[in-house]
Amino acid sequence: MCGACLKHPPAFDRTRAALAYAFPLDRLIPRLKYQGQLAIAPVLGECLLQAVRHAPRPDRLIAMPLHATRIRERGFNHATEIARTVATGLDLPLDLASCRRVRDTPPQMGLKHDARRRNVRGAFACSGEVQGQRVAIVDDVMTTGTSLDELAKTLKQAGAKEVETWVVARTLPPGG
Repeated sequence: MCGACLKHPPAFDRTRAALAYAFPLDRLIPRLKYQGQLAIAPVLGECLLQAVRHAPRPDRLIAMPLHATRIRERGFNHATEIARTVATGLDLPLDLASCRRVRDTPPQMGLKHDARRRNVRGAFACSGEVQGQRVAIVDDVMTTGTSLDELAKTLKQAGAKEVETWVVARTLPPGG
C-alpha cells in the first residue's frame, strides 16, 4: 500500500490488476474506448480473467458505469465489454442495473488527483440490490483510483459488505 492510501484509505478493500499500464496497453485501451475497436475488449477481459481466476469469488461483478450521454457518444461501455468476458469465465452474474453514473463528468485524463476527486464526487448512485454482498468493480485502468473509490464508497453506502476493484491495468508511479 502506498503512503497516500495508508493516510487516507480508499473505500474499496483491495485491487487486483492484471497488467501495468504501459506499451502496448497504452495504445490498445484508447483504441477500444475512443475508436470503438470492440474486438480488443475480449482480449483485455481474458487478461483480467487470468489475473483473478483464483481470487475469492464476489457475489456479483459491476462494470464501471458510464453516463448515458457518454454511452450515446461511444455506442457502448468499454468496462461492460471487458466485464462480460470475466463474468462468463468465472460464471458470475454481471450486474448492469444496480449502479449508474448520475452525473456526466468530464474525463479524468489530464486532471490532478484533487481535481479528479472533485470531478467524481457524487457521480454514482447504487440501489440496495447489493445489501450484504461482496462486489467486484471491473474497469479498464486504475490511475489514481478516484473513480473506483467513489463508486466503492457509494456501493458501501448502499450496503455492500466488501468491494474489490478488478482492473486490466494499473498505472505505475514514475520509476515503478
